[in-house]
Amino acid sequence: MPRISTLTAALTAVALTALPALLPVIAQADPERYAPTMLILDASGSMERPDQGGTMLDSAKRAVRTFVEAAPAESSVGLTTYGTGTSNSEADKAAGCRDVQVLRQPTVIDKPALTTAVDGIHARGWTPMGTALRQAADALPDSGPRSIVLVSDGDDTCSPPDPCEVARELKQQGLDLIVHSIGFAVDDKARAQLTCTAQATGGTYSDAADGAALERILPRVSSAALRNYQATGTPITGTDAIATAPVAKAGQYLDTLGQREKRYYAVDVPEGATAHFTGIVSFPRGRSTSTSNDMNALDLRLFGRDSVECGNRERELETRSSDGAALTITKSFDGAAEPLFESDKCTGPGRYTFELTWDLVSDSSSDRLPVEILVGIEPGVTDPGPAASTAATTFTEPTSPAQAVSGSGSFTTAATLPGGGSYTDTVQSGEYVFYRVRLEWGQGLAYRVRFAETGGANSTAASNVTTTLYNPLGSEIGADTNAYTGRSSTELRLASVPIRYANRDSYNVRAQSVAGWYYLAVKVGIPSGADAMPPTPVQLDVTVAGAAERGPTYLGSSAQPGADQPVAVSGPATVARPWAWYVLIGAGVALITGIGVAILVVSRRRD
Repeated sequence: MPRISTLTAALTAVALTALPALLPVIAQADPERYAPTMLILDASGSMERPDQGGTMLDSAKRAVRTFVEAAPAESSVGLTTYGTGTSNSEADKAAGCRDVQVLRQPTVIDKPALTTAVDGIHARGWTPMGTALRQAADALPDSGPRSIVLVSDGDDTCSPPDPCEVARELKQQGLDLIVHSIGFAVDDKARAQLTCTAQATGGTYSDAADGAALERILPRVSSAALRNYQATGTPITGTDAIATAPVAKAGQYLDTLGQREKRYYAVDVPEGATAHFTGIVSFPRGRSTSTSNDMNALDLRLFGRDSVECGNRERELETRSSDGAALTITKSFDGAAEPLFESDKCTGPGRYTFELTWDLVSDSSSDRLPVEILVGIEPGVTDPGPAASTAATTFTEPTSPAQAVSGSGSFTTAATLPGGGSYTDTVQSGEYVFYRVRLEWGQGLAYRVRFAETGGANSTAASNVTTTLYNPLGSEIGADTNAYTGRSSTELRLASVPIRYANRDSYNVRAQSVAGWYYLAVKVGIPSGADAMPPTPVQLDVTVAGAAERGPTYLGSSAQPGADQPVAVSGPATVARPWAWYVLIGAGVALITGIGVAILVVSRRRD
């Protein structure tokens, strides 16, 4: 599973002794957990064809009601239809090809009103699918992640505009919009058009042979649309040259990154401090046209004074990008803690520049994608606190009843698990779902994920299930994966060690040296031999062990800041985000080790 991260940008304020501090604290943000989503329902005359004792439209209405009943109360869902106002005769074609109605705006879901609107649809007319896509996109918000779920029983009978071309136009406009399409008992021509429409935006196409299949598939696809990855931050524009790179203070930023493009960002690093720089790119879900070219890579290099490369390189590779992976790359640089020598351009305080490159591109990738840029400055410590710990936390069977939770599609809005216990959710095929658990200094985490028996997609379909544990800085602690058919249950397990600052001195547990929110990601893969697995019930059994203990004492402070201590913000970021602890104090000695000048190349592989 990919390394995925989104870091904190705005925190609350307090003083640590006489100096302000921006500590690595994950403060859960308030952005919407769910992407505003528009359902487009075909009401052309052909939807009057018989299906399971009624009409195809009757079956489609039942499928929409099933989704509406299960939709989270906080989600924003709208409804668009076409074909209701005219007949499908040639005499009505001109009017019928303009016959698109937005029945419900994509605001916070009103389930009774949405159900009433669905019940009032009557199938009569033509199929202006491309026009409906445009109007549905216009009804969605102007910014942020958005989704459209299109259900049609045939191809566009009114094109131009062709729906696939409309989807391409919307993506070329830079919209963070994903279209998912469902073919309801369609022929090959319609299937090709609907597939093209979805793939043009990084979305998915699903076949529903009859009403029963649609009732299974529509809730899954709609739920996946609601849980798209959300990339946010203060706008910044990286440049193509070191000399013109924007200077980024501590905070979170949002830029775009093109294929094989180099982008430069400068950071002023105070004496004795450690600079942290992270880049995150989320790749849209879809099906790759080549299993051998579904890889993307990010490259991160550091440059010192006079544009001298400092020899610090990171490289991250994602081998299954079409699963909807988000790839994170991070560099921690502690050269400012070393004495400044005139002949050495990579030591001492000063301005350093980070080069971010998307240098390996899969065949299914868009030309440009949003990239989150995260910058932090951490001081040294006068007392690191208790010694390092390398013993994994022991899992304990929970005794309390399971609580229902709803995970999210990104770290930004990860669902909070209030400590140890059992939690249940339903994960759709192709989704990554995220949760977070608080760990104070001295505490450790162990958990188990159970994937229930569902019967599977068919007798030959097999998928993989994965869980990954991340620290507050976006570093992966571990991952567990297994084959999954749905014809029997399976489980995965992971654990951390007790969280201590001194763990960063030990290579194997270095990522477990920051107190704060730890993230659990759960995935059910898209299977081979089928479009999707059935919705999969999952149970997370979580152990949080150990008593909270004192943390490190940062230079310039007599306090031992814990995971809950509020801190002051420095820098331009204004978006509150659930992510990493980053420290900004006027001076300090950084003690993060193991970075040096070695070239670190990390290749990620997922089943």
